[in-house]
Amino acid sequence: MQDARILMAGCGTLGQRIGLALAENHHVFGMRRQASRVPLPLTPIQADLLDPQSLAERLPEVDAVIVCLTPDQYDEAGYHNTFVQGMTNLLDALRKQRTPPKRVFFISSTAVYSQNQGEWVNEDSVTEPNRYNGQALLEAEQRLTAGPIPGTVIRFSGIYGNGRDGMLSKMIDGSIAPNPNSGYTNRIHEDDAVGSTCFLVNKALEGVELAPCYLASDSEPARLGNVVAWIRETVACEPVKPDARQDSRVGSKRADNRRLREAGYSFLFPTFREGYASMLRDA
Repeated sequence: MQDARILMAGCGTLGQRIGLALAENHHVFGMRRQASRVPLPLTPIQADLLDPQSLAERLPEVDAVIVCLTPDQYDEAGYHNTFVQGMTNLLDALRKQRTPPKRVFFISSTAVYSQNQGEWVNEDSVTEPNRYNGQALLEAEQRLTAGPIPGTVIRFSGIYGNGRDGMLSKMIDGSIAPNPNSGYTNRIHEDDAVGSTCFLVNKALEGVELAPCYLASDSEPARLGNVVAWIRETVACEPVKPDARQDSRVGSKRADNRRLREAGYSFLFPTFREGYASMLRDA
């Protein structure tokens, strides 16, 4: 379906890239509290998810909505306000429209999983997050899937690439130096985060039936120690610092992306090697 109307609710770094990619074939509205920060050719919408009145007055009628939010503050209140209350207000406003969207997509995270012993997780795995960020994301997911408008959740693992080079810099400067048996980590290059979202949105617009949830992570969960070892063999690095971090800070699990691949998405960067090699070439 060409020339669909799509609302990008939340137009930060990732949301802008998704919106701009979709704008090549569709009419995309970008919603922020500061509409001046929405890039052209997106149509800016100035509204606040925590202000139901502004939502009711300014939300356009669209074919699809993508909710891609960043909390104002990274504490429990910030996550609850942005994801739980924000999602609730948005869904209420969309439900009251004369023609609600055909589907709402919510960008979530593998933070909804608490598994930390190297277990494989997929879309059907138990979700019992023990931190407030994962709890807020899970509650927002549940608000969407329990509502009357069809919804699809996309759970991203750690996004890297295109300026998201904090972890790579720490590996190169010796600030991270785990042993080979350290915990498993999961990641997705930003190009694949954008690509997989656009792929699913376009499938929905074409009338393809989607699952309620997709886990979007590359095809090789890897122990952090092995990632660091590969980096240190590939590029000149600083000596390991005496106080270098020894392991991942987000537990140890392995994300299974089979459902996304079986839907037809082909990864641009199927493992960390292709993704980090691309970053090193650009640098």
